[in-house]
Amino acid sequence: MTSVSLALTWNPIDWPLTHGPIPHAVLAAGWGSLLVLAAAARSRTWWRRRLPAALLSAAALSLLLDTVVDDWWHPFPEGLPRYVTWWIAVALLGLCLAGFRMPGTARRRKVLAVVGGALVLLMASSQVNRGFGQYPSGRVMLAPWLSKTQELTTAKDAKTVSPPPGKVLEEVWQAPPGLPEKGTVSITPIPGTKSGFKARDAYVYLPPAYQASPRPLLPVVVLVTGQPGNPGDWVLGGQVNEALDAFAAQHNGLAPIVVMPDQLGSIWNNTLCLDSKIANVQTYLAQDVPDWVHKNLQAAKGRGSWSIAGASMGGTCALQLAVNAPDVYGSFLDMSGQEEPTLGTRAQTVAAAFGGDEAKFNAVDPLQVMARKRFPDTAAAIVVGRTDNEFRPQQEKVYQAVLAAGMKAKLDLMPGGHGWVVFRPGIVDQLPWLAQQTGLVR
Repeated sequence: MTSVSLALTWNPIDWPLTHGPIPHAVLAAGWGSLLVLAAAARSRTWWRRRLPAALLSAAALSLLLDTVVDDWWHPFPEGLPRYVTWWIAVALLGLCLAGFRMPGTARRRKVLAVVGGALVLLMASSQVNRGFGQYPSGRVMLAPWLSKTQELTTAKDAKTVSPPPGKVLEEVWQAPPGLPEKGTVSITPIPGTKSGFKARDAYVYLPPAYQASPRPLLPVVVLVTGQPGNPGDWVLGGQVNEALDAFAAQHNGLAPIVVMPDQLGSIWNNTLCLDSKIANVQTYLAQDVPDWVHKNLQAAKGRGSWSIAGASMGGTCALQLAVNAPDVYGSFLDMSGQEEPTLGTRAQTVAAAFGGDEAKFNAVDPLQVMARKRFPDTAAAIVVGRTDNEFRPQQEKVYQAVLAAGMKAKLDLMPGGHGWVVFRPGIVDQLPWLAQQTGLVR
């Protein structure tokens, strides 16, 4: 099907924003606008004064922004990706060119300058989105307003189904007539009863089979987001509920229960997923979340039925919980994570989290834990983008460490770099593996 025929049949909010004609048209319009803003002038004042001033202003603002974000604020341990800083600089150049064209010009020219600057800004935003893949379509961009959640099903069923030894759940489950085609997504608080951690509300996916009677005791996947992030990112941006519904449609309504808790506390916060001076997040994910699940839901018990997964900082978090709470999680999925929890440098991390006591950090640092202890009963999936120059070397190091620790492990390389271009298809690809590790399917 051609792009034209797709455009004629799809709802416009489903038109792709990361590939196809739309981002290419935005790119052409943006570069064209930048060229016009810079060169379409006959005035000597423009060429001698305003254009150099606009260029210098854009360069100064770009340098200042880079210094503020990466050196002073430092919200990202690894710093902003180079392509992001490049497109920010291009956007600032477009805005500065538009601004320096405003004084002393006719109203029509001012409007054209504003439109030109807006197109350059749109181009830069589009290119960053293409690199990270946050919004593949308008529907995903509008998901916070379009998505609907339902009240969480907390009622317990008197009859349950669980597999006997040597069997998986799918082999003993019979889907009853009238089973819903899709699962439910709910938003609910999960209090930090033991940890004291003040978490934002979690998202919970319950598959169609959860609504059946007798109810199958389904495995649980705890899925955490990266940093910065929100608990709903896996639903609103990652569309994990759609992937789970598709999996359930192929397995008689069966899919894991997926709990998406908050491990950050706020969008920009980095808790390191540890118990430290910053927050007791390891206790939250290893005790409070499982306790809440068993109190409020009907789910399978035992480490073999529980897995933890995440991407970027969330992938590092999954690795940490798997080696520091192996009695809770029998398998983990680490997508594009780091080799260790970090706030930038080892010294900065140890100082902020443990008051400079490096021995406390070494006691929970996953690579050092694996160097001291073996995990023959833990399964690991490591996923990273082929062109992710920042995280691929770290993930390859983690893979070698989990193998040396005796884990059953695999390393999968995905097309793309660091972002939802890897995370979104990555979770789809790994759902069968997660289901196998947790005893759902053979």
